[in-house]
Amino acid sequence: MAGSRSSTRLMGAYILFFVPFLALGTATSQVPFLMWSSERLPPLASPAAGHITSYEQLSAYLTSAFSSGSHTVLLFLQDKLSKDDFTVFGGAFGNKQDSAFKNLEAAIQSSSSSVTLPALEWTGSFDVAALLQEKLGVSPLLVDADTLSHLNIKTSVSNLLLINLPYCSSLQKSCKEVLHENDEIIGNALSLMKAKKVPYTAIYTGLRPSRVISELPVSDQSVGRTLLQAAVPDVKPPIIFNGSGGPCIMLWAQNLSVKLSENSPWINLAEETPTLPGSFCDGSTSRLALTYSSGFSLSFVLRQRFYSVSARNWSTLDTVELKYRNLSASYIANRGIYTPAEYSFHCQSVTNFGDALLFPNITDQNSSEWRLNFIDFQIQGFGLSNSTDFSYASDCASFFTPAIWMGLLTVLLMLLILVYGLHMIMQVNTMDRFDDPKGPTISVPQTE
Repeated sequence: MAGSRSSTRLMGAYILFFVPFLALGTATSQVPFLMWSSERLPPLASPAAGHITSYEQLSAYLTSAFSSGSHTVLLFLQDKLSKDDFTVFGGAFGNKQDSAFKNLEAAIQSSSSSVTLPALEWTGSFDVAALLQEKLGVSPLLVDADTLSHLNIKTSVSNLLLINLPYCSSLQKSCKEVLHENDEIIGNALSLMKAKKVPYTAIYTGLRPSRVISELPVSDQSVGRTLLQAAVPDVKPPIIFNGSGGPCIMLWAQNLSVKLSENSPWINLAEETPTLPGSFCDGSTSRLALTYSSGFSLSFVLRQRFYSVSARNWSTLDTVELKYRNLSASYIANRGIYTPAEYSFHCQSVTNFGDALLFPNITDQNSSEWRLNFIDFQIQGFGLSNSTDFSYASDCASFFTPAIWMGLLTVLLMLLILVYGLHMIMQVNTMDRFDDPKGPTISVPQTE
């Protein structure tokens, strides 16, 4: 959209784009696709309400947009994104101060031209990064705000810069806070491109939809009274390494999130399928090495030792090592991650910050700068007994927490004060003889 427009008209355009699609939504999964450029883009007719843009139509348009010359493309790829995110967090009805997309709206408004596809067809094989790589003829380069500021961009060749953005997977932040931080990352990246005076084309879309509404045809729905049952979410299988005698290491986590700098986004490695080169297990040591296609490697080293005090074998997670390209960081975990050897270990949150269970290695500089956050983490390196199920889990949260101990001690103290007071009252003795002013004076001997 060329020219300058007011903020209210821009938000109105968003509502006109997205609200009809909400009203006419179907069972097809969709993601929004926003594209704007500092240069002129080929014209594209606005889609009609209810129209879902196919993957082939997007491919044909990108071919016309990048068919000639060199282009620098900034791909802001969020883990999840849907039209509802703009409706809920876009600051509608003129309340611009409450919008989580201030920088995005300002960038589209000030761009030379832009294209908005509210409903782009999404399937499990959808990969916009691979599509752009095909059209530009270059591989995507994963960057963040720090690396982008020091990156030397050559405008004589095409460049595909990939910036991953998280979604609402953190327990510490709300969806609006996460989207607002993503919007700040977009604004900083665009400011750096303007400072470098590099012409660019920016794309903001999602890796998958954040909200999927499935609708069954009437013919497939049962008629009459039926019991309502909540849909059971698909649970991904655990990561299992098979030794010579069967399964010997097992790991499961909802999130394996890593962060390389303060300004870089969280990257959830649990969404990728790893390979296990370098993994091994024997009677005393088990090592699970996970290698991901994004360039990350994550390894866990568990050891089994016999302690005479408890007269049993204990398993400890000695080290956790994270590698990214030529950089690495190691963490010591045996202070808080231990369990009887025949048990598995489980913890809702395993981090190297805050209430940390992973402590940085003092000889490793990256370990104090990188951030690890494992959600719903469970691991077992011994005693699987050829089974694909975890043994009884020893949880990191003990039964008697500090709050419970404080409550018990306070109650005991109050009971002691009450018992002491009752005891003192029971020891009070009244006089058994009284002085009569009309009778003889009572004499009380001192030796009585």
